[in-house]
Amino acid sequence: MTGVFEHRRDAGRKLAKLLSAYADRTDVVVLGLARGGVPVAFEIAQALGAPLDVFISRKLGVPGQPELAMGAIASGGVCVFNERVIRELELTPHGIEEVRVRELRELERRELAYRGERLPLDVRGTQVILADDGLATGATMQAALTALRRRHPAKIIVAVPVASRRACAMMRTMADECICAATPRLFMGVGQWYRDFTQTEDDEVGALLNQAAYDALESMGAHAFAGLGGTHG
Repeated sequence: MTGVFEHRRDAGRKLAKLLSAYADRTDVVVLGLARGGVPVAFEIAQALGAPLDVFISRKLGVPGQPELAMGAIASGGVCVFNERVIRELELTPHGIEEVRVRELRELERRELAYRGERLPLDVRGTQVILADDGLATGATMQAALTALRRRHPAKIIVAVPVASRRACAMMRTMADECICAATPRLFMGVGQWYRDFTQTEDDEVGALLNQAAYDALESMGAHAFAGLGGTHG
């Protein structure tokens, strides 16, 4: 079976229904893993009335085989390595470091491009919903979780529309809560579960974050206006 979700935003709207317990709470923050997780997270944040931010986690591809992950790096500079892959392929420290430095530069570029001058949301003591468009191996989410723990949230909820059963089970041991909307028995890749899995571009990520920030400012203004008792005649 293919095409469970029309696209990432459709997946986010459907996933948000499973997160209704976190709606309209002042202690909830939604983070989307860049890039594909941001459209998913945007819809979740809209549905729950929660602030949105981006969290970046980059796969560390094996030299010469970039699709094969030997680990991942996430916001905050945290690295997670797959020691089995490194050992079996006899990767050298020099080769590993070369990839790490390159991906760190890209991570820092994206942080600036997506958020601009805005500071990251303060997640200390909050309930963080960490969303992506799906989980295959879970390596990038694992790095993100490790990095996010260092910011001391009260709770981390991993939320994805679709995941391999193995990755979902791993996340349940690492996160405080894990919600995988679909865990198909035959899992060949995240993209097969979307009718439209076009790559999310930097411009779209930036636009969604800007829209969420604008909506938050408008909401704050409306609440302040209501607190003044409306117009004075």
